[in-house]
Amino acid sequence: MENLRAGNVPLPSRRPKAGIGAGCGPIYGGIRPTLGGLPQFVGSVEAGYESRMKVDGKSTRSIWVESDGASLGIIDQTLLPHRFADARLKTLAEAAHAIRSMQVRGAPLIGAAAAYGMWLAMRDDASDEGLERACATLLATRPTAVNLRWALDEMAAALRNRPRPERVAAALRRANEIAEQDIAINQAIGRHGLKIIEDIKARKNDKCVNVLTHCNAGWLATVDWG
Repeated sequence: MENLRAGNVPLPSRRPKAGIGAGCGPIYGGIRPTLGGLPQFVGSVEAGYESRMKVDGKSTRSIWVESDGASLGIIDQTLLPHRFADARLKTLAEAAHAIRSMQVRGAPLIGAAAAYGMWLAMRDDASDEGLERACATLLATRPTAVNLRWALDEMAAALRNRPRPERVAAALRRANEIAEQDIAINQAIGRHGLKIIEDIKARKNDKCVNVLTHCNAGWLATVDWG
C-alpha cells in the first residue's frame, strides 16, 4: 500500500481535533483548511441540497477506483485529523488491512471497501478457490459488521457460477453498483430527514437546528453522502 499524496495537507499535532462548524442551511458541506491549519467542516445555504462533499473545493469520495483501472484509492482515516492523505490499495491483503486497521471505517464504507477488495482479489486469482479465500479473508477483518457480510454475499452471488475470464469485470461492475447504491440510499435519507429538520427550524422561529448523530454516520463513514 502506498501513500499517493504524502505531503497532502499536513496538520500540526498540538491541537487534538479538527474544528467543526455548520451553517443553518442544508446539512451538506465540505472540508476546508483554517488559519490554524486544521480542516474544518462547513455547511451553507449556498451549497445547495445536491452538493457533494468537497476537499479543497474538489468533489471527493472516501473510496474510488484509481485512473490506472487496477487499484483502489481511499482516504487514510488513521491520519485524521492531523493530516489528510490518500492511500492506494492494490491487493486483497491491502484491502483487508485497510478495513482491519480502520483506514476505512463506518459500516457503509466498510461494505464498499470489501466489495472492491473482492475485485482486487479476482484480478490476482479468479479461481473458485481464490473467490472463497477472498471472502473468508475479508470477512475475518470485521466478523460482526453487517454491511461487510452483506457486501461479500452480494459479490459472491455475482461471481459464483460465472466463467473465470468474466469474473474481474463482473466484480468491478457489482462493486461499483454497491458504491452507487450507498450514495443513493444516503441521499434519500437526507431528503426525507430534511423535511423534519425544516419543520423543527420553523417552530424555533428560524433559529439554527442542532443535529446530533449517533455512531459514525458522517461522510467519511460512507462512500459520498453521510
